Amino acid sequence: MSTAPKTSLLFVLIASGTVLGIAGTDLVLPAIPSLPLQLGGTVEIAQLVLAAYVFGTLVGLLIFGELGARFDSCMLLVASLALFGVASLAAAASPSIEWLIVLRFTQGAFGSAPAVFAPGFIQGLYPQDKAASAMGRLGSIESLAPALAPIAGAYLLEIGSWKLSFLILALLAALVGAAILWQQAYFPRPAQKLQSHSGYLAILKNIEFVSYASSQALSLGALLVFVFGAPAVLTGPLDKEIRDFVILQVFGIVAFILAANSSAWLAMKFGTLRTIRAGTTIMPVAFLAILIYALAEGKNLYVLVPMWVVVNFGFGIRGPIGFHRAIIAARGDPSRAAAIVVAAILSVATFGTVVVAPYILVGLWPLTIASAIFSALAMVSLTPLRNSN
Repeated sequence: MSTAPKTSLLFVLIASGTVLGIAGTDLVLPAIPSLPLQLGGTVEIAQLVLAAYVFGTLVGLLIFGELGARFDSCMLLVASLALFGVASLAAAASPSIEWLIVLRFTQGAFGSAPAVFAPGFIQGLYPQDKAASAMGRLGSIESLAPALAPIAGAYLLEIGSWKLSFLILALLAALVGAAILWQQAYFPRPAQKLQSHSGYLAILKNIEFVSYASSQALSLGALLVFVFGAPAVLTGPLDKEIRDFVILQVFGIVAFILAANSSAWLAMKFGTLRTIRAGTTIMPVAFLAILIYALAEGKNLYVLVPMWVVVNFGFGIRGPIGFHRAIIAARGDPSRAAAIVVAAILSVATFGTVVVAPYILVGLWPLTIASAIFSALAMVSLTPLRNSN
């Protein structure tokens, strides 16, 4: 097999691993409103099924980020996928919603490894001038999961039960893990021991990294808080159906992909930092528009979709290049840097989801207030970079 096809195959495997971790949330989303009827509990407690996965991922990111600096990343990836599959099977057998919440934490922890190791693998597979483009393609592929996984999850819920999503995740984890093990000899390894950073604390002393990372975390965290709560809000106080959430997601992801594929060009034309700031500013403005509509007791999906499209367009402009700038700012420590960025994203998402959960049946406005605040703070986080690039 020539170098190009082999590189393409490894890229597909890397992307498959990261998408699987994302699908751990989005494939299960459509089943969340129905879990209280199946396992007991309330709608508010059911939201913790999402938060537990995110919090587990947060813990796993930091652990795998450190392990990746000490052991073989490829074998760690294979082991994590195997354990993710086992946790998925156990979750499908949960006797109560409390057990499901516990097992979702475990599932999230084991599913976090691909997000940690992907940046390092990409940088090893591609020359420096092509690595950024490859990261952009990876981000575009990952963005499809929030659009397609809920559709698949809704279909699985119709033909089976909430357990079917977990069984599918277990099967996919086994297949992807086996494929990576088969190709593990071709995965890139670091050419030398890491010397530029001795740990997480050293990276966190880098103001440039912290500014880019916190802005990325607050922007995407704002978007995720809205996504995590949207199914319960739409099917509850807004009196919609789960397919309306899928419609919302599909339009949002299409807007993100279109914007993300333009972000590199915009950065070249107007400057990276200026482009990041522009996209970051769009998000709180759009969330403010949604909030005003929610306070006016608006429920029309034809009004919500365009505003949600603007939110995703804003993040699409700033997301890929914002993440890439954070990794570059870490100066040679991609695994730990990626772990910090994604952990920060999920910390914001978890915190927001838990805070909003008691008010999930009030309406759309509590969800939107949280997202608006986080996205506004993302703008503030870029302030130290005023005199940079």
